[in-house]
Amino acid sequence: MAEKPIISILMVEDDSEFREMACEWMSRKGHQVEQAANGQEALLQVQRKHFHVAIFDMNMPGISGLELIGRFQELDIDSEIIILTGQSTVENAVATMKRGAFDYLTKPFPLSELENRCVAAYEHGQLVRENVQLKTILKRQVPFTKIIGSSAAMKDVARLIERVAPTNKAVLIQGESGTGKELVARAVQQLSTRADKPFVTINCAALPEQLIESELFGHEKGSFTGATARKDGLFEVADGGTLFVDEIGELSLALQPKLLRVLEDGSLRRVGSLQERRVDVRVIAATNRDLLKEVEAGRFREDLYYRINVMSLRIPPLRERNGDVAELIDQFLNGDWKVDESARRAMLTYDWPGNVRQLINALDRATILAENNLITLDDLPLEVTSSGKTESPVYHHSPLESDLASLERSHIIAVLNDHDGNKAQAARALGIHRRKLYRLLERYQINDEIKK
Repeated sequence: MAEKPIISILMVEDDSEFREMACEWMSRKGHQVEQAANGQEALLQVQRKHFHVAIFDMNMPGISGLELIGRFQELDIDSEIIILTGQSTVENAVATMKRGAFDYLTKPFPLSELENRCVAAYEHGQLVRENVQLKTILKRQVPFTKIIGSSAAMKDVARLIERVAPTNKAVLIQGESGTGKELVARAVQQLSTRADKPFVTINCAALPEQLIESELFGHEKGSFTGATARKDGLFEVADGGTLFVDEIGELSLALQPKLLRVLEDGSLRRVGSLQERRVDVRVIAATNRDLLKEVEAGRFREDLYYRINVMSLRIPPLRERNGDVAELIDQFLNGDWKVDESARRAMLTYDWPGNVRQLINALDRATILAENNLITLDDLPLEVTSSGKTESPVYHHSPLESDLASLERSHIIAVLNDHDGNKAQAARALGIHRRKLYRLLERYQINDEIKK
């Protein structure tokens, strides 16, 4: 049997005896209950705290229950509302539901029934919130790509992922740019107890400070220029699930205390709001910086560092993943493209300072440029073909090949000069596509030798 949820409830009732009895009973049932004697007190309460369910008496002095529904809507308070009335009429019920209440109860009633209605209201609110979460996540969704690599270094990473995933603790993923930190974060989430819950991402290096605060914590309408409507923050979107904070080392010192507070007790406030909200989110952070050095330099809070670094994963750069480059090439090309021996040798001997991201970009480029589904040296970026672990460029494998390359280069220059540098005419004279000529010009670094 599923556990009964713990609901935060605001009880607004001018009958103090009934109010206190109901609050005491609901508290004994494990719920978090606050009370207000009238509508004005209720409005003060919701300014400082978010409630899942608000219970209003229909007939109160000052602000009535129906009027209070309208005030909640004006303030954009998203609590589910239950109205209590001593007058059971169809008109009252219709008016209550039309104003936006979830349900109503006619006095007298057993307190167990009030709790049942509160549970139903809470579950309705959760469904609404999950629908909003899903729509937001679908807009931000990035296709999942499995982690590829059977090197010893990546096997160590896989073992650590299996260890940390089920713990529900904060995780810090460290590694150079392009090593696949987000993929590792997704793998942790997929193996966690939150696998069926939201996975939401934010890159702190991609947004200015004000936007990062709004993205993470949300904002109220009118809280700053351009805030034309209330917006849930990503912590709220990820509630119950996982938030991946990429490049956390870029987070400003001004925002670090707000993040620390959410990590400590799950509480946050939207920009422009005094209302405290609570979330249950697992944070996975990533950085390409040395955060300990950032702490020593005073650019990163020490308490935040230890809070996010409960579990640590280091992703090795591609140059330390012996054998994985060939596996990545074959996986990406998926048998649809062939790679000639010299191009493959160039890719296998290159250090890939941009790591997996650079390799994928190079292969993407090659599939666009390649002819007849065959990737050659000419289809690879110049930095890949002209550097490596050998003293000479990787496409020079013997004196004969060097002489042939020199002859080809001289011939191309001569044909271009014969056609006054017109590349379209030179390509036709050489019997090649103009795109092929551009790749040869890049490969042989032909520029100044062409007559203008």
